[in-house]
Amino acid sequence: MSAFHREQVLSVQHWTDTLFSFASTRDPGFRFKNGQFAMIGLEIDGRPLLRAYSMASANHEEALEFFSIKVAEGALTSRLQAIKQGDIILVGRKATGTLISDNLLPGQRLLLLSTGTGLAPFASLIKDPEVYEAYETIVLVHGCRQVSELAYGEHLVERLTGDEFLGPLLREKLVYYPTVTREPFRNRGRITDLISSNRLFDDVGLPPLDRETDRVMMCGSPRMLEDLRDLLETCGFQEGNHSEAGHFVIEKAFVER
Repeated sequence: MSAFHREQVLSVQHWTDTLFSFASTRDPGFRFKNGQFAMIGLEIDGRPLLRAYSMASANHEEALEFFSIKVAEGALTSRLQAIKQGDIILVGRKATGTLISDNLLPGQRLLLLSTGTGLAPFASLIKDPEVYEAYETIVLVHGCRQVSELAYGEHLVERLTGDEFLGPLLREKLVYYPTVTREPFRNRGRITDLISSNRLFDDVGLPPLDRETDRVMMCGSPRMLEDLRDLLETCGFQEGNHSEAGHFVIEKAFVER
């Protein structure tokens, strides 16, 4: 298991029947950039069972945090959802991922677009003071099917807004926009539709999408990522990566099993 750190679970919180988060110890040698992911999992019958998880904690925090779905028949999540304080998880020694500021051209407004547990890398990024230095406005959009599935994000933003250090930055620059598709709520609709119709921007009192000023990060369901990529490319946005910075970046590596 030399390829992994063995970390102890510090806490587990179940948000709904299908969503939970957990925190663990962090090896002092584990380094990552906010927005990246690592392979994590459990040792099953002497062998590692792993999936890609974005860190929901920031790189300056002592503990690691992860946000996960529960899949009853999932090879990993069917077991991971049963972890408790004191249990051991495996964390890969190397972090990677495209959702980092270096992969974006300079801009004025950063759109963080997520569905479900795709919120996790943005939970890390909105704790990063350098993000607030780089952008005038950060818009965090979290789309879910049901209102209850917004709980983790709502709690996170509320907690950070009250933080002594980060609170002033969030109150000045962060716009949080939760939306659901299957229940009554103040914000309704798919993220792609909310952007293409300008309703998202109208609701928060901001100008519509603009390639010259807007930079976009997205993480979530494959359908959402595909639709948003098409929308952005139609508007002249170019995708960025480790080789060349662009107007938007996509991360597909989050747990579905």
